[in-house]
Amino acid sequence: MIVSFVQNLKILPRWVIIFIDLFFIGFSCILAYFIRFNFNTTDFAANNYWEGTALYLLCALLSILATSSYKGIIRYTGLEDSVRIFYMVALNMLLVGLANLVYYYNYKSNIIPFSVVLITFLSSFLLLFNYRLLVKHVFSYYKDAILKNFRVLIFGAGQTGIVARHVINSTPRMQVVGFLEDDVNKIGKVLDGARIYEGSPGGLDALVKNLHIDELVIAVKDISLDRKNELVDVCIRNKVKVRTIPAVEKWVRGELSYSQIREINIEELLGRESIKLDNDNVKKDLVGKRVLISGAAGSIGAELVRQVVLYGPSLVVLVDQAESAMYELEREIKDQNSLVKIIPYLADITNAERLEYVFKEFQPDLVYHAAAYKHVPMMESNPSEAVSCNILGTKALADMAVKYGVKKFVMISTDKAVNPTNVMGCSKRIAEIYVQSLNNHLSSTGMGNTVFVTTRFGNVLGSNGSVIPLFKKQIKEGGPVTVTHPEITRFFMTIPEACQLVLEAGTMGKGGEIFIFDMGKAIKILDLAKKMVRLSGYEPDRDVPIVFTGIREGE
Repeated sequence: MIVSFVQNLKILPRWVIIFIDLFFIGFSCILAYFIRFNFNTTDFAANNYWEGTALYLLCALLSILATSSYKGIIRYTGLEDSVRIFYMVALNMLLVGLANLVYYYNYKSNIIPFSVVLITFLSSFLLLFNYRLLVKHVFSYYKDAILKNFRVLIFGAGQTGIVARHVINSTPRMQVVGFLEDDVNKIGKVLDGARIYEGSPGGLDALVKNLHIDELVIAVKDISLDRKNELVDVCIRNKVKVRTIPAVEKWVRGELSYSQIREINIEELLGRESIKLDNDNVKKDLVGKRVLISGAAGSIGAELVRQVVLYGPSLVVLVDQAESAMYELEREIKDQNSLVKIIPYLADITNAERLEYVFKEFQPDLVYHAAAYKHVPMMESNPSEAVSCNILGTKALADMAVKYGVKKFVMISTDKAVNPTNVMGCSKRIAEIYVQSLNNHLSSTGMGNTVFVTTRFGNVLGSNGSVIPLFKKQIKEGGPVTVTHPEITRFFMTIPEACQLVLEAGTMGKGGEIFIFDMGKAIKILDLAKKMVRLSGYEPDRDVPIVFTGIREGE
């Protein structure tokens, strides 16, 4: 009823506001008389309080009209209104004071004691401004009661959670109803006016339903992958959106805004738990060195470039034949790290003359070989290109590394090279055999000092041609989402983590090894597709169809 009344209440006419202001000023004046005479009614009545109050109200009316303090809309009171009210009560005091002086000059007595004038000045300002603030807050409160229909639960009752609560509550139609915690010492307590609930798996479904939660915001940086998936699964079952907060260092100008609290990505729910890497040894290998990265414009190569420049090499040569992607990467790296010299070098790794020039000109100490054709169906249709790039290109690059005394050559391979069943896998396996054989030949004959190391890993999240971007595009278009087979599985790893492990393996390698990365748990592609559909707010097969296309050639 109150909500409806406030919602339908019209803006008051100006004469009503003037009347209310005069009422509070009159009340302030009478209160000032009581204070001046210590609440002694005899003295109060003997000092003609009604004459003083009448004078004050008359001067107040003139002051209100002169300063236009009645023109502000009370429910939107702000700093400008407070200044206008102050000018009005100050002018009121000045007019009363002048009238008092004129009366005293003629009759040798005051209409109103000057102490009453001063008290009225202070109390009337406080009353007039505070009643406006009260009205403003009442409207704001009941407006929120009408509009705030998105109920939010924050996982993580820490400093980030508190900041998130303030940001969310200041956003229209959003209301934080509580925190979720795993820490038993916090459960049941109240933080910043919001209750902290237990986040145990057993009661989470019931809690989400009982509190009518619309969104869950994850405000914990070091949450485990399993726990994150557990929370997301509960939210998916209850049709609750899941959002996450970026790391503090990524907040814009050190402040969090609601636009930065983004919906959780499927990439954050896959992969594996992070590994502690030996960054000191990686830095020793790279600092002050000249580094060449082939396939630098690709998804893996570009991330390798981003990470390598952080370790302070003297020079990084980017080798690729993709002109536009190379240009964008060069600009990005130069904008972020101006201390490292970046050389973009357009070349096909099968072109011996171009390779000869780049090795002769820049004399690299380390080579990271990420250039390759990797799409299985495409290589089935174009086997000669797989041989040309993956085998002959690798051979040309490895031979140049030996010729120009490169200290370490790190080749990036694939798990499809294990017992290969397709052209792409076979081509990468042959390339592995070549660099291993070359390493063994050099170590046994002493004809060179180049160390060759190979790294293998599976699907990386977000790489060019990965299933994740494809599914996102298909869901955005309303489907269908295409899955090759209901039982097909894949291993996933994030691009940054894969590249960190490449650098680590390159540091650890003594020559001839093939480092196989632990990819974590195998993910069923059908389950992945269903989860992505549900995270987008749809229901698989009902809203977005999932169709099976059959295993592709070479899979």
